[in-house]
Amino acid sequence: MLILAFESSAKSASVALVRDGRLLSQSMQCSALTHSRTLLPMAEDMLKNAELSLRDVDLLAVAHGPGSFTGIRIGVSTVKGLAWGAQKPCVGVSTLEAMAWHGLAAGGLVCPVMDARRAQVYNALFRIEDGRPVRLCPDRAISLEELARELRGLGEGVLLVGDGSELTARFLEAQSLPFRVAPDNLVWQDAWGVAMAAAGKRAVGGEELLPVYLRLSQAERERQERMVKEG
Repeated sequence: MLILAFESSAKSASVALVRDGRLLSQSMQCSALTHSRTLLPMAEDMLKNAELSLRDVDLLAVAHGPGSFTGIRIGVSTVKGLAWGAQKPCVGVSTLEAMAWHGLAAGGLVCPVMDARRAQVYNALFRIEDGRPVRLCPDRAISLEELARELRGLGEGVLLVGDGSELTARFLEAQSLPFRVAPDNLVWQDAWGVAMAAAGKRAVGGEELLPVYLRLSQAERERQERMVKEG
């Protein structure tokens, strides 16, 4: 199966081609340009260089959240459009599950973290078993204090992956909790992880693909706060 995967949930954006679990090609950018200007050109160049076309792709995959509201919308919208136009099945996967694939070589407990602001991180916990991450809890927005308390109860070190790794590492170090941070080439979200997480999941049509935000956007939270004060 040939999977074309997209990741745009944070500052970096990436696209990958994965055939039957083997990475054929991946392109990543972390520039000042918006993902709406980088995702499709990266995909088009990648397919062209691989002497493939969208017709050859069996499945489209995208990180549908959690993460940046704008980034998630761009990624999901891009895949919806491609799926509709080319009549291709698609899969939305958890950004955190995709990140957990970066812990394969390390093994043990993997702790994906994305900075969610307000001293919170988007997080889930996974354990590497039989060459793949196994989910231990649902995706959630959790405070660093709550996460540290949960990790203390598990009584073992964790591998931190994701753009919230540095923030989380500082907090865990202050709490004298054991951890490792993934190396630079594995710490950031990427489309390879999205493709690996998508394999075997139920595919849908473009009309069914939806973003998963976990919590309200800042604008929506501020609107609710104003309504509470006024009401």
